[in-house]
Amino acid sequence: MSEPRYDYSGKVVAITGAGAGIGKAAAVAFAAAGAEVFVLDNDVPAGEATAAAVSGGATFVACDVTDENSVAAAFARVGEEHGRLDVLINNAGGFWEQLTVEETSLDDWRAVLDLNLTGVFLCARAAIPLLRESSAGRLINLGSLAGQTTMYRSSPPYAAAKAGVHSLSRVLAYELAADGITCNALSPSMVATERITVVRSEEERAESAASVPMRRYGLPEEVVAVLLFLASEASGYITGQTIPVNGGRWMG
Repeated sequence: MSEPRYDYSGKVVAITGAGAGIGKAAAVAFAAAGAEVFVLDNDVPAGEATAAAVSGGATFVACDVTDENSVAAAFARVGEEHGRLDVLINNAGGFWEQLTVEETSLDDWRAVLDLNLTGVFLCARAAIPLLRESSAGRLINLGSLAGQTTMYRSSPPYAAAKAGVHSLSRVLAYELAADGITCNALSPSMVATERITVVRSEEERAESAASVPMRRYGLPEEVVAVLLFLASEASGYITGQTIPVNGGRWMG
């Protein structure tokens, strides 16, 4: 699939959770469009592999998005090297076990919320001063269809966290509009990444894919195509929105 032709030459882009999946695909695409890319991930080997795979190179910074000090240090590094940030993509997230509410321990609940929601808050908060230094700051948060509706079994804390991401994105959009910074969320449905094979069986994957009008999972590159647009100057009057990328699975 060919990427839209965007020119991000001279732009500074930070992507959390860029060691795999959508984050990795985004790092490759933005670098190919000329951006200076910061790959942020808590998985050091995966993050370093992404940075090495990026055409023209990227900067890997170890970052645990659930840890306030780690986040502060990561964005301080961006500030030290460039003095500003043009695009932040809060992509880090996920869950590792598909449990019911009754099966979910308080520790698991807190861990999933920390990764998917608190991490977005911490990274956005740390990035805002740098985004203000950009002529057109862009903040994009990865939400999920699970945070909008329930059509298939999901993780309770994951669904709750992603609903929070959508709401927090609207708050950020309102607060930052006067600074010329936009904030939007993406709401992908099922995307064919490495993680999907961990949390769903082959039978579950086939069943859920059949529930999509297009009869397939989305591709990371299809989500990245929307990220490239939302990060561009062409999206300057779009803010506070949750953009669905779901193959028609939910038409709300």
